[in-house]
Amino acid sequence: MSISGDVTGPVLVTGATGYVAGWIVKELLDAGRTVHAAVRDPQDSRRVGHLLDMATNSAGQLKLFQADLLDPGAYAEAMAGCEIVIHTASPFINSVADPQRELVDPALLGTRNVLEQATLTPEVQRVVLTSSCAAIYTDAIECREAPNGRLNESIWNTTASLEYQPYCWSKVLAEREAWKVADRQSRWQLVVINPSLVIGPSLNANPTSESFSIVRQLVGRTARFGVPRFALGVVDVRDAALAHISAAMLPDVQGRYIVSGHDTDLYELSRTLRERFGESFTLPSFALPRWIVLLVGPMMANVSRRYLSRNVGHPWHADNSRGKRELGIHYRPLQESMEDMFIQLIERGEV
Repeated sequence: MSISGDVTGPVLVTGATGYVAGWIVKELLDAGRTVHAAVRDPQDSRRVGHLLDMATNSAGQLKLFQADLLDPGAYAEAMAGCEIVIHTASPFINSVADPQRELVDPALLGTRNVLEQATLTPEVQRVVLTSSCAAIYTDAIECREAPNGRLNESIWNTTASLEYQPYCWSKVLAEREAWKVADRQSRWQLVVINPSLVIGPSLNANPTSESFSIVRQLVGRTARFGVPRFALGVVDVRDAALAHISAAMLPDVQGRYIVSGHDTDLYELSRTLRERFGESFTLPSFALPRWIVLLVGPMMANVSRRYLSRNVGHPWHADNSRGKRELGIHYRPLQESMEDMFIQLIERGEV
């Protein structure tokens, strides 16, 4: 079963106020599509105002629907008439008091609710799920065991748990559940996007993504002592959004797609900002030695020595060739993404 690019019906986007979702909604509206935006509270102008502004200045049409991830059947009205569902709604936070309630339940049960509703909605032909590279790995050291030292779409995360990196665990459970629900039916097709850390500008004036917290940590008093070479992959939010739209519209896509533009680390991210912003802001000028990070990191950053030892100084590599080839992704320069994101933080007075 496939879907063609000439499908003109409405597209449901869950979690439409989110970081990646905002850009997905914008691209769809600019293309003249009707978007069914599922949000927690359509009356909350602080959360949905930017979506309404997008619609006013676009060729498309926006319809807001109230929906709760944990409420079975909550997406029925929003999904009615939609041939495409793009399910982005899932928390991305690292510091939580109750990982099961705050991470696992919304990710797992929310995914189950949305996809089971797709099975009950006769118009749905394809569901695009926002998963994560976190469903593929937990720690950068695991790249050593990957084919040719590079993570690929055949790999599943087997090291995360509710006790160790529960965010990663929540993404594993949610994506596995998605494939289970998809396999129980034959009418709609599931395509999964696995982005690395998403960076770049937000369309929402008050973004809640953990990505902004990470970038804020690269500037200020603590940063002047240096930052670790904590390895990770990153992708611009605009490129991630376009990958979702390609996954929704192109007829021959299938399976999982790693969406990651750059193999990098925290020190390299900070370096992209120094040339333009180094005279005005305190940015790291060197990478902290690994032994220092392992010694003081657990006390200063509130992360385990185990996590640091498995990510600092271990290069991160992922094979993004399938997404480039089949989704037609062209990744923008890392410096552009970081500068655009940092400018927003400056404008908001957050750095």
